[in-house]
Amino acid sequence: MRVLFIGDVFGRTGRDLVRQGLPVLAARYAIDAVIANVENAASGAGITRETGDALLRYGVDVMTTGNHVWDKREALTYIGAEPRLLRPLNMASSAPGRGTFVARVADGKPLGVVNAMGRVFMPPVDNPFEAVAAAVDRLARECRIIVVDMHAEATAEKIAMGWHLDGRVAAVVGTHTHVQTADARILPGGTAYITDVGMTGPHDSIIGMERAGVLDRFVTGLPTRMEPASENPRLQAVVIDADEHTGLAREIVRLDCSQRDIADARGAGDDEQSL
Repeated sequence: MRVLFIGDVFGRTGRDLVRQGLPVLAARYAIDAVIANVENAASGAGITRETGDALLRYGVDVMTTGNHVWDKREALTYIGAEPRLLRPLNMASSAPGRGTFVARVADGKPLGVVNAMGRVFMPPVDNPFEAVAAAVDRLARECRIIVVDMHAEATAEKIAMGWHLDGRVAAVVGTHTHVQTADARILPGGTAYITDVGMTGPHDSIIGMERAGVLDRFVTGLPTRMEPASENPRLQAVVIDADEHTGLAREIVRLDCSQRDIADARGAGDDEQSL
């Protein structure tokens, strides 16, 4: 089974990249299922029914989130109506929605997805290591292949989750920082790992926002209005090739595609493109 995990989709620019790039990547890598972190999909902060439904139409199978999941009020009701939209499972049990989902790929095989959030430099949540381990045990009764989105600020906490689950899941994929890391690898026990898959959105920005407003805030220390950027759109993702018999990874491939790369690939056809 081949799973495409798309890094934090940021605003309209990110959504357009998914719309344009997902068909190309799905064909090039023979993708069976698509997971995307969407907590910044609506104007750079949060998720709405309109933006979520659009991403599902574009071919995303499961949407994960993180600390920005409630930034748009309508997410509180949307998440209850759309089981493919997850929130971190270690949030308070009273929070709407859930943190796991079982997707069915084209041949009917199940894919388990777990969404968790770290505690270092993040809003208060329950212990992610205990919560994820319990969720993996439950999903393992139904799914051979399980992918975990560890949404966290601290690299050490994400790396720790990778080692915590090594040999138990197909992949632990880090999200949240919007900066793709260069450490994609297969851990000794067979789990694919990357500290942060990156951002699908405008990269001539400060993690998605227009530079001027963010710089003013850093320089002056005063509150400023920040707007989503649009320059240098890039789609960042990983492709995870998982063995359906062992449930472990055979390969993880890191992707960093410009809008020009995607346009050239769409024009040339799969045989000639090099994404």
